[in-house]
Amino acid sequence: MDSEQEKKNKLFEKTLADAESFYDSVNEVDCPYFNDVVAFNIKGIKHIRFKREKVARSHADQFMRLKYIRLAPRVIEKSKTLQEYKEAKSFEETKSGGERVKTLQDVKYYGFIAILKDDLGRMTRLKVVVKQVGGGKPYFWSIIPFWKNNKDLDRQMHSGNLEED
Repeated sequence: MDSEQEKKNKLFEKTLADAESFYDSVNEVDCPYFNDVVAFNIKGIKHIRFKREKVARSHADQFMRLKYIRLAPRVIEKSKTLQEYKEAKSFEETKSGGERVKTLQDVKYYGFIAILKDDLGRMTRLKVVVKQVGGGKPYFWSIIPFWKNNKDLDRQMHSGNLEED
């Protein structure tokens, strides 16, 4: 019989496979706020798995984000109002002469918050972060499920840092 941890691992692997399959099926979605499309590229799903380069998120953190990834396009498609915004300079990977190099770029982060029904019909509050590097096309960066700052739970899904959240 499976141990509790084996069950959790199997659920995580299934959730990951389902989320990646769904994510691969979404190319871009229309966003009324930008009056343009928001791309769903490899950078977004990679950010769901890794907090920053070579620093993986915990399975619990990944699971919570992967579980709600199907709702991200709906949040973006319905977003007419911006709830959070941040500008920063960041070293971003670009292609130069066939090589990948990191260059300092202007980066903008846009946060959209929505309350939607999840797959089970429960109301869920989500924040979706869209990233834009330089004058490029905006793309999906992250999804943050309902977050709490509860010391008893010692769980904080949102730290206020749009680059890492």
